[in-house]
Amino acid sequence: MTRFALLALSLLITASSRAGAAEPFLEKIDLFKAGEDGYKLHHIPGIVVTAKGTVLAWCEARQKGGDWDQIDILLRRSTDEGKTWSPFTRIADVPGPKTKNPFALALKNVDPNDVTYNNPVLIADRDGTVHALFCLEYMRCFYMRSEDDGVSWSTPTEITASFEPFRKDYDWKVLATGPDHGIQLKNGRLVVPVWLSTGTGGNAHRPSVTATIYSDDQGKTWLASEIAVPCTDELINPNETTAVELADGRVMLNVRNESKAHRRIIVVSPDGATGWSEPKFDDALLEPICMGSVVRYSTEAGGGGKNRLLFSNPHNLEKAKGKAEPGKNRDRKNVSVKVSYDEGQTWPVGKSVEPGWSCYSDIAVTKSGTILCFYGRGEEPSFAGDRLTVARFNLEWLTDGKDGGK
Repeated sequence: MTRFALLALSLLITASSRAGAAEPFLEKIDLFKAGEDGYKLHHIPGIVVTAKGTVLAWCEARQKGGDWDQIDILLRRSTDEGKTWSPFTRIADVPGPKTKNPFALALKNVDPNDVTYNNPVLIADRDGTVHALFCLEYMRCFYMRSEDDGVSWSTPTEITASFEPFRKDYDWKVLATGPDHGIQLKNGRLVVPVWLSTGTGGNAHRPSVTATIYSDDQGKTWLASEIAVPCTDELINPNETTAVELADGRVMLNVRNESKAHRRIIVVSPDGATGWSEPKFDDALLEPICMGSVVRYSTEAGGGGKNRLLFSNPHNLEKAKGKAEPGKNRDRKNVSVKVSYDEGQTWPVGKSVEPGWSCYSDIAVTKSGTILCFYGRGEEPSFAGDRLTVARFNLEWLTDGKDGGK
């Protein structure tokens, strides 16, 4: 073959490769806005993609804004990978009289008549079922399920008794699931991170420890794990936690905390319930004391045979005014997504989704490989933002077209 022919062939191959590569894209869609439908703000976002490909996005809708105020759980659905969305529905309703958590009543400005539904967690089962857990007054926990991709839900069943075994190690008075999504392991086990508090500290949410509850019978019964991350002088108030199954079947928890290290805590178990490793800080994952999320970008979702984990949270340790002090909040801004090609050992790729004020986030991947980051953002400084937004983007945008890994 002549040199000219080789050059022409090379150009043809390069052109074909470029033609086959997806164009990078990023688009944002606001799903919930402060002040709409009688709610002062929306907080605690969560998102999953069902076995059929339906996207479910949910949140706490707060009439007055606080953790212990009147709160509903709202859900919106998308059947086109997050491009368009249904109107919201309220999905949590426990019949009968409600009793306010006594540790909330000890706080100022808590109305005993407000009903607080909190910390919803959904799991997309491979068989098409959607499992949902939520709490009532940070004191009771309920389970329900949907067989039609979130259109309708079973009557909630109380599973608070599943938390009783924790008392032998930690005498909790406040409980919470998640937040964000739970996971199903390869063997079918359902795993939901939880945090527990004695309710004697700030906002009756501190001090706290982290653990999981799990089900091996499709949500019919739930069991308590061993405590995964205790509260110590070094590991201060581990709470809101996200989970992912590693390629070797182990379960990794990625844990919010208020430690002076200001890094996410990582702990691993062989089964998501027992034998937790010694908790470690991940130097690559900054912790401004805010919820984060982790999900696998699977090979089935356009992964090209590469294993990836995605992690989202506000990548920031600065304060806009004054000096940030150890153990104090940093500004919630710069929600970013990072990529790991070695099961969370390193995070070499990262990109900002929202450089401005931004906070809680959850992350999911559609059937075609589009990444969905559902997060709070706002024009002014705020713990929750003034809207919840879905950012839709592809791997090409996230990695600037330079996806790595093995």
